Amino acid sequence: MPKAQNTKERTAAWQIQTAKARFSEVFRLARTQGPQRITRQGKEGVVMISEEQYERLTARSRRPKSLVQFFRDSPLVGVALDLVRDKDAGRDVDL
Repeated sequence: MPKAQNTKERTAAWQIQTAKARFSEVFRLARTQGPQRITRQGKEGVVMISEEQYERLTARSRRPKSLVQFFRDSPLVGVALDLVRDKDAGRDVDL
């Protein structure tokens, strides 16, 4: 198993060549122990995470912070909408 780099998270770091050669192990560790960093030439590259972690992260980003923020971020902001309605007098109902 690769040495963990000194990071805030205790995430294992793999050189890209090693990660390619040991992909099944990197995959298994991402599922069981958490994110696995894959670097190229000693620089940060990508992080492999489990599908469950990915879904949690992306679900948060899709959820609006508030209803007000949702409407502010709407693509319809600034579009002129005709919201005038004819006065409805109701309908006759036999009782």
